[in-house]
Amino acid sequence: MSTSQTSTRTPVEHIPQVKMSFGRWFKEKGWRHVVAIAATLFSIFPLVYVLSAALNPTGTMAGTTSLFTNVGLQNFVDLFSDPDRPFGKWLINTLVIGLTASAGTVFLGACAAYAFSRMRFAGRRFSLLALLLLQMFPQLLAVVALFLLLNYLGDIIPAIGLGTSLGLIMVYLGGALGVNTYLMYGFFNTVPQSLDESARIDGASHMQVFFRIILPLVTPILAVVGLLAFIGISSDFVIASVVLTDPDTQTLAVGLYSYVAQQRSENWGVFAAGAVLAAVPVMALFLYLQRYITSGLTSGSVKG
Repeated sequence: MSTSQTSTRTPVEHIPQVKMSFGRWFKEKGWRHVVAIAATLFSIFPLVYVLSAALNPTGTMAGTTSLFTNVGLQNFVDLFSDPDRPFGKWLINTLVIGLTASAGTVFLGACAAYAFSRMRFAGRRFSLLALLLLQMFPQLLAVVALFLLLNYLGDIIPAIGLGTSLGLIMVYLGGALGVNTYLMYGFFNTVPQSLDESARIDGASHMQVFFRIILPLVTPILAVVGLLAFIGISSDFVIASVVLTDPDTQTLAVGLYSYVAQQRSENWGVFAAGAVLAAVPVMALFLYLQRYITSGLTSGSVKG
C-alpha cells in the first residue's frame, strides 16, 4: 500500500537588517578610507606640483601658491632647443645605459642565484652572507676608488675609462650582485628540484636546465629585479656624475642638474619638464613588465 505524503513549506521570515550607525561604521571601516585617501593625496600632490611647474612658462617655482595658473609648453620647447644641454642625447644615453646594465644585472644575478640554489660547494653560506653584508656600505664610499680605477684603466683601455658609457655600465655590473642575488636565491628555492632531476635524467645539462626550465618559471623575480635595477640606474647621480664628464655622454639625472646647479640662474620650469619626461621610460617599462609579473605568478610549472 502506498501513501502520498504532502510536505508543507513554512515561509521564511524576512529578518530586517539593522542599519549600522555612522559612528560604528567609521570606527570599524571608515577610518581606513580616510587614511587611504590622505595617503593617496600625499603621494599625488608632488607629482601634480611638478607637472604644474613644467607647464608654467615663467620658469620659476618660488612664490607659486596655486596650480596650473599659467599653462604652456615653452619649457618643453626650451628643453629640446638648448644646444649646450642636449636633452635628446641624455635620454638616449639613459635608455642605453639603463637597459644594458639592467639586463646584465638580471643575468648575473640569475646565474649566481642558480649556483647558490642548486649547487653545493665550500663557502656557499659564507658567500651568501658576504653578499648581503656588502650592501650595508653605501656607494659613496667607493666613489674615490672607482674614479682612480677608471682613470687608470682609461690609459690602458680607453673604451672603459672616464667619460665613457661602457665604463659606467661596467661599474654598475660590478655591483649587480648582492641583494638582487639574495632575492633571486629565495625565489629559485621555491622551484621544485624534481624538475631539474627529471631534466637531467633526459640528458639535459646545467645550462639547458637553467635556460629552458628554471628561467621561464622565475619570470616574476626577473621582472622585478630588472625594473628595480633600471629605476636605480636611471636615477643615479653620484656615480654617473663622477664617471660621465662630457655633456654628450651624460644621463638625465646628471644633465638635468645643470639647470638648477647655479644659484642665481636656476630654471626650475625646464628642470620640471625634464623630470616629467624622464619618468616616461620608467612608467613604460613598468607597464610592459607588469603582464610578465602577473602571468608568471599565475602560470603553473608542471602540466599533468
